[in-house]
Amino acid sequence: MEINLVEAQIEAILFTMGEAVELNRIAAAIDHDEETTKKIIHNMMDKYESEDRGIHIIELDGSFQLCTKPSLYESIIKITHVPKKHVLTDVLLETLSIIAYKQPITKLQIEAIRGVKSDHAVNKLVEYNLVCEMGRLDAPGRPILFGTTEEFLRNFGLNTLDALPELNPEKKEEFKIEAEEEVQLKLDI
Repeated sequence: MEINLVEAQIEAILFTMGEAVELNRIAAAIDHDEETTKKIIHNMMDKYESEDRGIHIIELDGSFQLCTKPSLYESIIKITHVPKKHVLTDVLLETLSIIAYKQPITKLQIEAIRGVKSDHAVNKLVEYNLVCEMGRLDAPGRPILFGTTEEFLRNFGLNTLDALPELNPEKKEEFKIEAEEEVQLKLDI
């Protein structure tokens, strides 16, 4: 099959789906193996980035999605309704970072780390599609386990969760000392 036709098929699949599509599904649809399909897609990604095109392909944890280039947002917004911007407050960012680094995690575990109720924050993050239910913990009450979504990866420009920044070891030790002091203070009361 001619490479241009295969690229056209991939482009049509990604355009039609409108969301991230797993590599194995794309490979099956174009009758190629995953390794070859991935090479073709990466070649397309390079072409889209180097040409004056309004679209590009992004990779999200083994899936691919056709998107408009962020640099063209101002042009697009003039013709569409202004999308509702979700405001991530400090509370939401704190809760989201705990979920991102500790997932899968329950609300009770989040609250133990934060020291305050987190129902509202977790519910907002679910509403914003940054966090989702990942199952239930095999424990009394079967609490819900939460984790991040593809939308989280997309919004924060990450390919995988492995791309999350690592915490500076000195900061990590500082946080540990603060937490121990806080626990000791609560025990003294």
